[in-house]
Amino acid sequence: MSGTGPLVVVGDALLDVDLLGAVERVAPDAPVPVLDVVEEVPRPGGAALAALLAARDGREVVLVTPLGDDEGAQRLRALLAGTVRVVGLPWTGTTAVKTRVRSAGQSLVRIDTGGAPGSVTAVTPEAEQVLQGAGAVLVADYGRGATASEPLRALLAATAVRVPVVWDPHPRGSAPVAGVRLVTPNAAEAAGASGVPGKGVGPAAAQAQELVRRWGATAVSVTLGARGALVSYGDGAPLVVPAPPVACVDPCGAGDRFASAAAGLLADGALPTEAVQGAVAAASAFVAAGGAASVRVDAPAPAAAPPAGGSVAEPTSGSAADVIARVRAAGGTVVATGGCFDLLHAGHVATLEAARALGDCLVVCLNSDDSVRRLKGPERPLQTEDDRARVLGALGCVDAVVVFGEDTPEAVLAELRPDVWAKGGDYAGADLPEARLVQGWGGAAVVLPYLDGRSTTSLVATARRTGTIDLDALAGATRPTTHHSTKQESA
Repeated sequence: MSGTGPLVVVGDALLDVDLLGAVERVAPDAPVPVLDVVEEVPRPGGAALAALLAARDGREVVLVTPLGDDEGAQRLRALLAGTVRVVGLPWTGTTAVKTRVRSAGQSLVRIDTGGAPGSVTAVTPEAEQVLQGAGAVLVADYGRGATASEPLRALLAATAVRVPVVWDPHPRGSAPVAGVRLVTPNAAEAAGASGVPGKGVGPAAAQAQELVRRWGATAVSVTLGARGALVSYGDGAPLVVPAPPVACVDPCGAGDRFASAAAGLLADGALPTEAVQGAVAAASAFVAAGGAASVRVDAPAPAAAPPAGGSVAEPTSGSAADVIARVRAAGGTVVATGGCFDLLHAGHVATLEAARALGDCLVVCLNSDDSVRRLKGPERPLQTEDDRARVLGALGCVDAVVVFGEDTPEAVLAELRPDVWAKGGDYAGADLPEARLVQGWGGAAVVLPYLDGRSTTSLVATARRTGTIDLDALAGATRPTTHHSTKQESA
């Protein structure tokens, strides 16, 4: 750990509200869609969202932010209560409220209210004490005046000498103070701040190099959306961290997830390049789960940010719950299927694609390693549950993967309660064992055609006969063993 204190988030807090509904008709008096609102979902926005996401990584988080005494500020405090400690700075402006009107996972219009300009009139002793005891700091600048206060900037500069500071900038905000460990502009922000034109990896490398010099930062990471991120120390070749392919409908909040994950990893002692790798993985998983639209204060916390090695976080029941909540809020249909998926083949893919076409999301219930051994024998599975989940999660037709340890999926189905339970054609002509359970909450169980001649058993038999794959060695790799990390061995 670089510091033993909390992660302190400094910046402009906003209130975000989603009005979710269905559009099924056009207004009789004008050619506009009519939205029947079924739910209002408020959530912290701006620096407050970054603080909430960091807290859901299991960290102690303090938010230092300008707050007035208006209704928006009161709702923000209530949304963060019990999760993030809020330290308000005296503020002459009003809380910005951003309301998105959404249907079927898409935003129809955004309405901004509040947000009257103001200034921080003082840095309170409480805010000074929090920053002096911080283990790391994230500055989430949304260009509304939080970082323009000279006393606060001086305090942040002094803090950057002691602990890692990550600065997430904004075109209308203030330049980072000198000595920041990592600055995280997006491509447009990097081009504007550096004066170096162009888009793509080549221009981003030149922009990051210039910004390291201009801002006096240790490193600058330019986020490139679906292409991942580039990180530069100013000299030498930059590191490009590719993003895993994910289906992205709403990227809102991805920058906050990136910055909060990077700050947390730097607090744990990661290098900037390691922190960026972990942040790319965390932001990709966040977007795949629905982005900011999937964040609900009363929902289960999502999986923590990945370790500093940068591996992509595996799909979990938490991400499945987020996907299902998002689809249901938009009035969509949730489809689930299940199996071992030990050697993924064309028959599996055909069934998964057919299942996804039945609704608006597909959750795969995956047998754990122990479950597969009980069902298939001691030489199976050929691949670990983590590897099987990652391969499945990489398919465009799969929205989430849930691993279950029982021999049958009844327990996980009762938790997920899908609208449709779909199985491959080897069940044709027989009642699905889970049908009665699914029908109990109004769902349906269906059978999908299966490609003839495709099965894991036949693939294994062919491989053994031809010797094309050492299946014994592969199966042995999935059996329980005792592992010692490099750190443990050297301790």
